[in-house]
Amino acid sequence: MPERQLKNTVASLIEAEGLPEQYEQTVEQVILPLVNHILDLHDTEKRPIVVGIHGAQGTGKSTLTLFLREILSHHYHCPTASFSLDDIYRTRAERQALSEEVHPLFLTRGVPGTHDVKLGEAVVERLTSATDGDETPVPAFDKALDDRKPEAEWPRFSGRAEVVLVEGWCQGARPETDEQALLTPINTLESEEDPQGVWRRYVNDCLKGDYARFFARMDTLIMLKAPSMDSVLEWRTLQEHKLAAKYGGAPNECDQAERASGLRIMSDAEVIRFIMHYERVTRSCLDEMPGRADVLIEVAEDHSLGLPHFHNG
Repeated sequence: MPERQLKNTVASLIEAEGLPEQYEQTVEQVILPLVNHILDLHDTEKRPIVVGIHGAQGTGKSTLTLFLREILSHHYHCPTASFSLDDIYRTRAERQALSEEVHPLFLTRGVPGTHDVKLGEAVVERLTSATDGDETPVPAFDKALDDRKPEAEWPRFSGRAEVVLVEGWCQGARPETDEQALLTPINTLESEEDPQGVWRRYVNDCLKGDYARFFARMDTLIMLKAPSMDSVLEWRTLQEHKLAAKYGGAPNECDQAERASGLRIMSDAEVIRFIMHYERVTRSCLDEMPGRADVLIEVAEDHSLGLPHFHNG
């Protein structure tokens, strides 16, 4: 009966997420081994654990997180909470102030420095130390409004979480140590809009400070590794094309539908510039993280997930 219930849960999630039926195989070959990895770690540590899930844009980390949370919570009696680094973005007003005080590029959310890491730490602490009857508000961000939702609209988690899943594109990222490499622009955004390196030095300093402390709170790090930076750009561009098709054709023809839906669709040139914000940290993670992640999962060009490689036991 439990196995049948698990199959029903998986089938329902696949349908709700609009995934192909073949995703059942991904659950069996990738997700269930990760569930066992998490449960084994929890049994070993004998306390609530925090799982970091890293993946560049388009790697499927949100879907993976959803399946892990639902399976752990409902089929292994392991209360599991989750949130994304996207959920703890600083408010628009805070990013506006940062863009005026430090560098204009900080108005665009995404890079280290644009998250409220202390909020993330507080949420993890509250989730893992709660007692029966406690409720923890879990932050939520409204990307359509480019601002954090009011706390009254945040989802609530009841009781203590035995597992907390924290996913994000820069989850577990480390700062650059080569100062000269940091000062050398790697794309036109850096060379034209941050010629003195003020923005990228601040991002790097954030990775040395609050972010490093927050990432150190993770008991295990799962990396979904994109094939290349080119793939990340291709996937993000395709996503915008699909949105454009949904709302009326070419991006510049979608204004009325966009306004009605709360979406803003980027042109190909805008996507290229947008991805440049993420390029330095993404390339660094693709280069150095595979060798230290506790679990490495290669993501193919078609977004399918390879078998997990467990590096630490």
